[in-house]
Amino acid sequence: MRTFRKRAPRALALTGAATAAALLLAACGNEEPMKGMDHGGSPASPSAAPSSSASASAGDFNDADVMFAQMMIPHHQQALEMAKLADGRAEDADIKRIVAAVEKAQDPEIQKMKTWLKGWGQPESAGMDHGMTGMMSEQDMKDLAAVKGKDFDRKFAELMIAHHKGAVEMARQEQRNGGNAEAKALAGEVVRAQEAEIAELGKILDRL
Repeated sequence: MRTFRKRAPRALALTGAATAAALLLAACGNEEPMKGMDHGGSPASPSAAPSSSASASAGDFNDADVMFAQMMIPHHQQALEMAKLADGRAEDADIKRIVAAVEKAQDPEIQKMKTWLKGWGQPESAGMDHGMTGMMSEQDMKDLAAVKGKDFDRKFAELMIAHHKGAVEMARQEQRNGGNAEAKALAGEVVRAQEAEIAELGKILDRL
């Protein structure tokens, strides 16, 4: 019995040492793969985030993104021209509210798309301003400028519905075919905002 009690602690100690040595060797052997996993699997790496963002906003684009920006810029510009005509001509409070919303949203979007095109090394104009869906003719603009009060409100609503439908059609094409994440996000916002305004303008026409 005394022989057993003397040898047991020593046997346990040797067993523990062997186990510790095995664990140490395993850890040393796995050190490099573990480091590789940590480096490659960290989604919030400070050095990776800026390059990813820059790539999404400036580097990754296709022909559909370029066409979307080149066509939507003059489309938005004409909407702003229509909105400016409301000053001193519009009478309906809801028409005036939509005019303000158009001015607030579309000028910043124009500047954003110009920045994209510059970053992509592309011209601002595609030379297709008059062939776009929903664009008003010169006569349409003259007719709008020639009326006031309810006549202006009614004509503005009719023309802006057609104009917005054209923008929505172009935006949906960008959602389907575009490659740039920011451009597709803007297209989604155009669809959301302008479809809502189309619905509002339709209700205004019903009561005018």
